[in-house]
Amino acid sequence: MKIGNVELNNNVILGPMAGLTDRAFRIICEEYGPGLTVTEMVSAKALFYDDSKTKLLLNTTGENGKIAVQIFGSDIESMSYTAKYLCDNNIGDIIDINMGCPAPKVVKNGDGSKLLLDLEKVYQITKAVVDNSNKPVTVKIRKGWDSEHIVAVDAAKQIEKAGASAIAVHGRTRTEYYSGAADWNAIKEVKEAVNIPVIGNGDIKNEKDAKRMLKQTGCDGIMISRAALGNPWIFEKVNNFLQCKPQRVISKDEILQTILKHINLEVEDKGEFIGIREMRKHICYYLKNLPNASDVRNEINHLDTIEEVQNTLKAYFSKLNNIM
Repeated sequence: MKIGNVELNNNVILGPMAGLTDRAFRIICEEYGPGLTVTEMVSAKALFYDDSKTKLLLNTTGENGKIAVQIFGSDIESMSYTAKYLCDNNIGDIIDINMGCPAPKVVKNGDGSKLLLDLEKVYQITKAVVDNSNKPVTVKIRKGWDSEHIVAVDAAKQIEKAGASAIAVHGRTRTEYYSGAADWNAIKEVKEAVNIPVIGNGDIKNEKDAKRMLKQTGCDGIMISRAALGNPWIFEKVNNFLQCKPQRVISKDEILQTILKHINLEVEDKGEFIGIREMRKHICYYLKNLPNASDVRNEINHLDTIEEVQNTLKAYFSKLNNIM
């Protein structure tokens, strides 16, 4: 798959998730072959004001695959500045604009999915970023704000007109958040309305869903987000399935080693105190559906050091191998 002048190894993409797709998680997922990973969303206004914490989100050290840096904002000056900043500092391969986030703290400032209520602003923001970037620009949208404002096709046309290189579409409105079923027909309608690549997002939980999304919508690529939590192997499984390659069994030892590496990366970036607390949510996902997982999760939630957490996990998986 090609986005602008950036050639991806495949069309399976790790989608952005605030507080989750940090450098550590992207590196873990990268090992299993997504064609592109997308960062957590970065506030253009915060970067404009030289916020040091925001700059930490732009760390891509050790990442070898193609990366899209996702930015958000509704202010043309700060969005233009951020695009130029990313290009001048050669951060990422693609700039992605968030016009889909449903979080109240984002939309109350007119950012994220709130932009879908102002299609002229959608055009202006996209064009400003394109005009200040030497990297391909993509935009992530939802199918609309609510049932009265289903605007994905109209928004996509404005985005294409402004010079974006691709569009990702989540098949829910802002008011739906992540409830109910994603409307894949909305993705199909966008694909039929524009000539740039369209990436489908929403309810891809496994390799069969991925193939069905591609067939049903005709989209060029697929974006997997929540289904990758605790399951970075999904990218390998989807690519193998789409390429008719045999699947392999993910061993309990591989799961353990992946978690241990993830912990080390998280602590490396954020220090032991924050890193361990950040990892608690990831460990919950990794252990989901495993025997007696709730007991070990509860124990880990009260541990503070990397040594304690790693020893607890090693002991748990040792017992697991004996009973399975």
